[in-house]
Amino acid sequence: MKSLDLPRDGGERRRHRGAGRRLAVAGGAAAGLALLTAVLVPARDSLSLASIVLIYLTAVVIVAATGGLLLALAAAVASDVLVNFFFVPPFHTLTVENRDLVITLAVYVAVATTVSVAVDLAARQRAAAARSGVEAALLARITEAPLEERPLKAVLEHVRDTFGMSGAALLESDADGEHPVAVVGQPPSADPALSASAGEHLRLVADGPEVFAADQRFLTLLATAAARALQAERLATQAARTRELTEIDRLRAALLAAVGHDLRTPLAGIKASVSVLREPDLQLTEAQQTELLAGVDASADKMSDLVENLLALSRLQAGALSVHPRATALDEITAAALLHTPAPPGRVLDVDVPDDLPPAWADPGLLERVVANLLTNALQAGPPDQPVHLHARQEAHLVHLKVIDHGPGIPAEERERTFAPFQRLDDHTTHQGLGLGLAIARGFTEAMNGTLTPTDTPGGGLTMTLTLPVAP
Repeated sequence: MKSLDLPRDGGERRRHRGAGRRLAVAGGAAAGLALLTAVLVPARDSLSLASIVLIYLTAVVIVAATGGLLLALAAAVASDVLVNFFFVPPFHTLTVENRDLVITLAVYVAVATTVSVAVDLAARQRAAAARSGVEAALLARITEAPLEERPLKAVLEHVRDTFGMSGAALLESDADGEHPVAVVGQPPSADPALSASAGEHLRLVADGPEVFAADQRFLTLLATAAARALQAERLATQAARTRELTEIDRLRAALLAAVGHDLRTPLAGIKASVSVLREPDLQLTEAQQTELLAGVDASADKMSDLVENLLALSRLQAGALSVHPRATALDEITAAALLHTPAPPGRVLDVDVPDDLPPAWADPGLLERVVANLLTNALQAGPPDQPVHLHARQEAHLVHLKVIDHGPGIPAEERERTFAPFQRLDDHTTHQGLGLGLAIARGFTEAMNGTLTPTDTPGGGLTMTLTLPVAP
């Protein structure tokens, strides 16, 4: 396995920090003993040797609690020398003339050593207990979360924060060596402070200050959590890709079915009309020729509309739709849409779009297409003897255009489905189209920062409300 191509100065920085901290504590202990001696020497005639020894013993205990066992032992020996030199006659020598004083000094060293060991052990146990509590709480929080809610980087941040590291990473090994799958903070060095196996081909590493050996066990548990988080992320990615492929397959099948019917039908009409017109043996009247040419023209328009819808859907799904909003008069757009989408003979259109409405902030071309699609949908959904209403109003900083039909309506649970491409319900869709009209209408509307909302028409039917911001 190739070595990890990461910075190699982490271990050196860590050693420097540890040495610096030990030097600081040692310096503080030495300064404290010197200060204590300077305070006690003037009072040695008024204090007993037992009292002085106990005061120094207290100082040693403090050093043991803050600096660890080695510094405490050094402080015990140093304080014993100080007591002998400054407080045991003859002063300012290391000579001890009295056997009882020798016993006192020896017992002092023994007691100071024993107390230092006990204090250091107790401090380690308290630290271990506190750390175990934090570890248990952290692991409980990680494991209780659903698998899909355990992003890998969140677990790595837990590792970095819990151990006070400068960076954490999950490494994966393959034929080319070991490489990071996810990194939080600074990239770990090739000699990380923490390293634990996270399963087959996976390793959790972290770089920063030194930790106790017990942290390795906790790190192993976190490594397992990180591996599971990675597994969840990869499963989620695979599931998303599967859904995407399924949707692509569905759209492809729907497109093929639609093209097979909706484009072939007008094409067959054009072919038949042209064949009749070119038949030399048929003596067609001028009216018959005009009727056949009108059929060709209508079929060609229908094919053109279908192709336009397909291209519009393609631009929407590719995110390549160009939107150029500007102040747009809603009455002019409605008139243009009505001209492009004439109502069948006998159908009544109730248009109430005041010309004094404030202009909407919209792309005129897209907005005309939205209104035309909504109008087409309403004309096909409503019964022939019922009018279709187009009403526009202003509310605050918004303008609303309602396209109202009196057809059978759409159940509330089915309404969102009507905006999906190639969805043709029994009523409110273009029964001879691809089922793209409402999908394109909503896509264009949202591209203009508007909304398109279906609601029930009072008395029956469907109301499509197009909402756009007023132009600034």
